[in-house]
Amino acid sequence: MSHPAPPGSRRAAMGGMPGRGFASRDEDAQRALNAEAPDIPDLWPRVIALFQPYRGALVTTAVLVVAAAGATVIPPLLVERIFDQALFPPDGEPRRALLAELVAVMIVIFIAAAGLQIWQTYLTASVGNRVTGDLRERLFARLQSMELAFFTRTKTGVIQSRLQNDVGGVSGVLTTFVSSIVGNSVTVAASLVAMLLLDWRLTLLAVILMPALVTVQRRVGRVRARIASRTQESLSELTAITQETLSVSGILLSKVYNRQRLETERFQAENATQIRLQVQQAMTGQWFFGLVTIVMSSVPAVIYLAAGLLISGGSSVLTAGTVVAFTAVQSRLLFPLMALMRVALEVQTSRALFARIFEYLDLEPAIRDADDAVGVEDAPGPLGAVEFRDVEFRYPGARDDAPATLDGVSFRVDPGTTHAFVGPSGAGKTTIVYLAARLHEASGGAVLFAGEDVRRLRHESVVDHVGVVSQETYLFHATIAENLRYARPDATDAELEDACRRANIHDAIQGFEHGYDTIVGERGYRLSGGEKQRVAIARVLLKDPPVLLLDEATSALDTVSERVVQAALDRAAEGRTTLVVAHRLSTIARADVIHVVDRGRIVETGSHAELLARGGLYARLAAQQAD
Repeated sequence: MSHPAPPGSRRAAMGGMPGRGFASRDEDAQRALNAEAPDIPDLWPRVIALFQPYRGALVTTAVLVVAAAGATVIPPLLVERIFDQALFPPDGEPRRALLAELVAVMIVIFIAAAGLQIWQTYLTASVGNRVTGDLRERLFARLQSMELAFFTRTKTGVIQSRLQNDVGGVSGVLTTFVSSIVGNSVTVAASLVAMLLLDWRLTLLAVILMPALVTVQRRVGRVRARIASRTQESLSELTAITQETLSVSGILLSKVYNRQRLETERFQAENATQIRLQVQQAMTGQWFFGLVTIVMSSVPAVIYLAAGLLISGGSSVLTAGTVVAFTAVQSRLLFPLMALMRVALEVQTSRALFARIFEYLDLEPAIRDADDAVGVEDAPGPLGAVEFRDVEFRYPGARDDAPATLDGVSFRVDPGTTHAFVGPSGAGKTTIVYLAARLHEASGGAVLFAGEDVRRLRHESVVDHVGVVSQETYLFHATIAENLRYARPDATDAELEDACRRANIHDAIQGFEHGYDTIVGERGYRLSGGEKQRVAIARVLLKDPPVLLLDEATSALDTVSERVVQAALDRAAEGRTTLVVAHRLSTIARADVIHVVDRGRIVETGSHAELLARGGLYARLAAQQAD
């Protein structure tokens, strides 16, 4: 690349030092683990708003949950009648008909409750997973809208972790939120009402410790939320390590430098951190739930003791049926109460994950269409005209005292002409061509496309009229035909072949066993460098843009491949406005205009012959390459 790496990018982090900057990256990871979750205003209202499109299904689910929860507390009340009126009535004779009737009613209630539970589970799972899917799609769409600079300063693995791990981490809360919160709340409330109807004194005894337990639960939740945030940061780092080192490029680098052991040790260290945090998160609060289990399990014994004292004290209200029914209701209170506390704890824990997700959803792209933006076809100038007017550019996050990547760059490209940009590495050449396509946003000055400031043109319209061939050609792990149709999905086989012939790659493709159905492998690694470049040129030819941007498209090729690819590029440039970033001056000798860029400024402009005659920087670069 011809521009300096932006702050935070992988290349800046590496700094050209051996060991890939691991010490610095370990420090970054440690700082991330110590960081708290981002503070998102109105977080929970925004989470609840995610369910808004499914409010009809939620209402139905809530009704089913209430009905099912209410049904679970009826059988214990029937137990009182079974004991006191059917099995042991005051007259001493069991009433078999009443007993059969009560038992039948209980069985019907159990069957109905099971049916309601199945229906409710289906609705809950459907709504929860759809909300999770919507959240994942919104996050992906937001990331797609971000400018190129965002991705140059953010690890791919970290982005993937937000999209997959964080959303996956909250999916359980989203899918069980309604049933767990509403269902268990109704069950607890109904159980408390039933207990009060049976005996208020025993109820008071049973719930006297509840406020203290709720207070402790909130404190445990805050601790788990902090651990959850650190766990997700560690998981992001683990995903980043995996993505970097197990890609084709990463594994090739580790093998040629014999760093497999180092990579494995780095993965093991981060994995150990992940294991430790996962164990901490799992164990935090277990003592609390153990205490709740002890307290709630001991309540029946206390009830029996209290009942004995009340009965021995001459209480005429408390009967054996009341005691049995009360303990039955109280035992049903344990599991929903425990579940409710666990869900409350999970909701507190998931706050950190929701905050991380909404942090990305709240990102604002640096490149956005103006409200009155128009298409390129409505621009006032000729199609293919490109102009820079005193353009300045700084990468986001750059230090204030750092020199600008571009400073006062001005030039005009007429339709159908070729302008080349040459100069030392890091001079800002690639930044110029990316600004022309509005892949970056100028910090100052104006970039004009077809006579209109690109900030007043729809971004999609600008991109539709631009084709890019870069040094690092990216091909998907798919067939050659599928990679070509990425530019134009409706292209016919004949059009594919025509584009490949013009790109000098058709004969090579025909020589493959499966022709255009050949799988190219990840990033096209099954093809040679020259073949990948020519496939990329064919892809651009299918798009047929009026403006072509070539970013050192032949610099990584051998001499033979360069000649073949350069011939394809020359053919592709015919009749188009072409901006070329070149390292080898021989490839741009026939350009209409050559701009020499140094330290973010255009220091020389002219034809190849004119620049050589001046004896300036261009002449010195030519002399160096001739040696």
